[in-house]
Amino acid sequence: ARPLLILGDTVTTDHISPAGSIKKDSPTGDYFMQHQVQQKDFNSYGARRGNHEVMVRGAFGNVRIKNEIVSSGIIDKTILKNKGQYINPSDFKKIIKKVPENVTILDVRSNYEHNIGKFKNAMTLDIDNFRDFPDKINELKKKIKLSNKIITYCTGGVKCEKASGFLKENGFENVYQLHGGIIKYGIEEGGENFEGKCYVFDDRIVKDVNEVNPEVIGKCYVTGEKTDRMVNCANVLCNKHFPLSNSGAKKYKGCCSKYCLENGNVREFNGTGFYQKKLNGYNPYIGLEKK
Repeated sequence: ARPLLILGDTVTTDHISPAGSIKKDSPTGDYFMQHQVQQKDFNSYGARRGNHEVMVRGAFGNVRIKNEIVSSGIIDKTILKNKGQYINPSDFKKIIKKVPENVTILDVRSNYEHNIGKFKNAMTLDIDNFRDFPDKINELKKKIKLSNKIITYCTGGVKCEKASGFLKENGFENVYQLHGGIIKYGIEEGGENFEGKCYVFDDRIVKDVNEVNPEVIGKCYVTGEKTDRMVNCANVLCNKHFPLSNSGAKKYKGCCSKYCLENGNVREFNGTGFYQKKLNGYNPYIGLEKK
């Protein structure tokens, strides 16, 4: 192994790692002992934040390198050189008000994302994961003329970098992408004509985007009634993403079905449907005074 980058001992970060307990005889423990950090402070949140030697990035070596930010199933990475041109939010706003017949607004996100929110009149794809996007190319060729204009969009623009390039590589001539995705459009243009809420990948699960003409389009997976709440199934073994109304939540206690309620490890439904992962026994509040 070799270092990719050496930053020096003055670099600090708010990212507390490793999350587990640090033992005296571990490489990190040995490093701390050499720098006069007492063993009792190895696993203290307050000590980690307050002692730059504990926070030095070089002590941890937990940098992970991934080939892709979002798995796409697209092997040829050179398509990024031929990605679709950007359309800024203000221009997209004009187009989305009345989409011309020769223009297709294409949502490249997964089912659980566009089921809770999408742009008005956008074409969606029946995919459970972005990795399935390449498999839809023949279906798209049947629905869209190769000469027609396509504007792709996703949450923040990452997926569109590859999706737009892949479309161009497969014969579509006029491919564009919404710059910054749904989030940027919501911030700059108030989210007009975005129906429902935007699925996000944090503890919020969904985010309000449209401040102009909001509309609820999500349908409760359990009851079928309209809802804009997105949850994870309370059954640990399932963890399915799905829209859930209040009455649906009461019926199966946050689970997506009777089967999930009666089989497996069911977490207590807290109303949000987001369940925090356990931190391997590490308590970040140890050593931190509460006010």
